[in-house]
Amino acid sequence: AVVLLGASVSAGALLENGMGLVGGIAGVVVLAILFSYFLGRSAGLPKKMAILIACGNSICGNSAIAAVAPVIDADGKDVAASIAFTAVLGVVVVLGLPLLVGLLSFTPVQYGVFAGLTVYAVPQVLAATSSVSAASVHIGTLVKLVRVLMLGPVVLVLSLTGRGRGGARLNVAHLVPWFIVGFLALLGLRSLGWIPQAALAPAHVAANFFTIMSMAALGLGVDARAVLRAGGKVAGVVIFSLLGLGVISFALIKFLGV
Repeated sequence: AVVLLGASVSAGALLENGMGLVGGIAGVVVLAILFSYFLGRSAGLPKKMAILIACGNSICGNSAIAAVAPVIDADGKDVAASIAFTAVLGVVVVLGLPLLVGLLSFTPVQYGVFAGLTVYAVPQVLAATSSVSAASVHIGTLVKLVRVLMLGPVVLVLSLTGRGRGGARLNVAHLVPWFIVGFLALLGLRSLGWIPQAALAPAHVAANFFTIMSMAALGLGVDARAVLRAGGKVAGVVIFSLLGLGVISFALIKFLGV
């Protein structure tokens, strides 16, 4: 779904808002990681679990947790608890986020940026924005993919700082997910005008179909029982980390005047 969506998006859609938006996305990720980590440590969570929650909350949910866990040699129970919360909260965010359009007086573009900055998974961004407008889908996906690309530098930093303390060696495959490479390739071809006009509509239909399939798969991956086993302290850290990410994202939108 994400790869095919690249055929319907031009690089100009992101550049219209300037490189300030790209820098702002990186800033949001860094601030959110620091906020979530220190919140977790202040609440008494183990260091590695605090890192997992911070990266999962700030970048791309389960994918970030799965990429970071071997680098910091995280315990399996910590990984399971972190993934359980991001899975459940991800669904809650997708269902509740469209309500903020009227509550916060977002324009379609502002809402797309906000969704791209706060929703965990790329398919969830598609689901959260598709009911608002096509502009929200496009800018939300672009913002989200820039945010996901931050996983590479974050994993690299954790790998370098974790050497000698039991962390696994860096796996280059974790740095850039394959679907982002495909998305960027089609986005580049579309921006250069190398994709035939007749192929755009079928690609859009196929992207919508695969998006529906992805959302069904996300639902099958949610196990509420795992959340109950994780405990109230972890729940509080994850929830307040998400709220902190929302506040930071809202501040960026207002600061940039998107």
